[in-house]
Amino acid sequence: MESPRDEFERSWQPRLWLTLGLLILIGAYVIAFVVGNDEEASVDFVFGEARTSLIWVILLSLLAGLVGGVLLSQIARRRHARKSDASVETPESISDGDA
Repeated sequence: MESPRDEFERSWQPRLWLTLGLLILIGAYVIAFVVGNDEEASVDFVFGEARTSLIWVILLSLLAGLVGGVLLSQIARRRHARKSDASVETPESISDGDA
C-alpha cells in the first residue's frame, strides 16, 4: 500500500505547474499592459488624423512590424536563392563519340 507521500511524489508534475505559473504571469502582465496604456493618443497620417487608445497604436505598430519583417525576410531569402542558383555552374553535356 502506497503512503500519501509516495502517491504525491508519483503524481507531482513540476513542469505542468511551472507552465501554469508562467501563463498566469504572462496573462497578468498583458492585462496590466493594456490597463496602463488605455489613454488616448493622436495618430497623424499623411492624409488625416485619428484619435484612438494608445494600446491600439502599440498593437497595430507591432503587427505592421511583424508583417514587414516577414515580407522583407522572404524577399531576402528569394534574392539569396536566386544568387546562389546563378553562381552554380552546370557541366556541359557530353556529346556521343567525342571523348
